[in-house]
Amino acid sequence: MNKILLHFEGLAVLVLSVYLYSFNEYSWGMFLILLLAPDISMIGYLINNKVGARCYNIFHTYTLPITIVIVGLLLSHQLVLAVGFIWSAHIGMDRAIGYGLKYSTNFKDTHLNRV
Repeated sequence: MNKILLHFEGLAVLVLSVYLYSFNEYSWGMFLILLLAPDISMIGYLINNKVGARCYNIFHTYTLPITIVIVGLLLSHQLVLAVGFIWSAHIGMDRAIGYGLKYSTNFKDTHLNRV
């Protein structure tokens, strides 16, 4: 049951992020280009599982994109705000389809399930 709630939570974040992005009429081309950008963090797995999991998890928690959204709002900077919405959408999309935060044991071991 908890796992299902986490999937729905991710879906809700994805939908809200896309709605806010659309509401502000940002570029859909930029959205498509940057949507998978946080996955660059997987490069840490070239070093080892521990470094890979840390890098991946830093870029796949809501802390950074929410901070970026807040900064974008405070500075009234539309590009920063757009990047925050895209990043949040990426994480929400990952959670909705079952990709969670990584354990250092193996790339496929996540807090949601084994991928």
